[in-house]
Formats: sequence, structure tokens, C-alpha cells
Amino acid sequence: MTKITRVKSGSKLEEFSSYSRAVAVGDWILLSNTAGRNPDTQEIPEDLLEQTHQVFTNIERALEAVGSGLADVVQTRVYLKSADDAYAVMEVHGAKFRGIDPVTTVTCPPMASDAYKVEIEVTAWRGAADLPAETVSLAR
Repeated sequence: MTKITRVKSGSKLEEFSSYSRAVAVGDWILLSNTAGRNPDTQEIPEDLLEQTHQVFTNIERALEAVGSGLADVVQTRVYLKSADDAYAVMEVHGAKFRGIDPVTTVTCPPMASDAYKVEIEVTAWRGAADLPAETVSLAR
């Protein structure tokens, strides 16, 4: 029987809005759009790179809660407040996912808070890191 595991970070918004930080259904793990708020202090750094690193800390913490990690991520969606921030955020993204190479979408929609400069949502498959993989190039 497939089990559903809901991960809660303790965020007041999660309770108010009735959502989970992550939901694992079998080996699929769906992670909510994650901002750079430190769950312990509730603070959001003003600096873009600090926010980006906190986003990844939050993502890694949620994945670890269901026995997974960044190496199992198969898709990311990166939401930026400003297109001017794309290079800096994607440089961190690239460092975190080098060799994992998930499919990725980067967009600049309105953000839910003016404090958010970046949010990232991921989909992972528990055990993907241990599967044989190949890269197929479409370049000619």
C-alpha cells in the first residue's frame, strides 16, 4: 500500500492555509514553493544570495525529512522577483545541482511578499540518485 507523508515546517502560514511543506506519495516527493525564510528565526535575509542559500537549506531539510536529498530532484521551478537576479540565483542552483541536472523552469511572476526575492519548488523521486542515468544531447 502506498503511503502519504506530509511534512510540516511549523510555519503559521502552512496551518492557516492548510498546506504542507512537502508531500511524499510513495517515492514521489512534491515540495511547495520554498522561500528564504529561516524557520528557526522567522527572518528573511535582504541579500539575494543569502535568501537563495536559505531556500536550499529549507529544501534540503524537507527532503531529508522523507529520506531524500537534492540528488533525487528531477524538476525545479525557480521564481524570481526580478529577471536581473537570474544569473546570481542560477549560479547557486548550478552549484547545487551540478551532475544532477534536473529539468528547470525559471520565471518572474508576482511574488506573495515583497520580501521574497527568490522561491524554488522541486519535485523529487526518492532513489533517483541511485538509478543508472545517461545524458542524450540534441546539439548538432
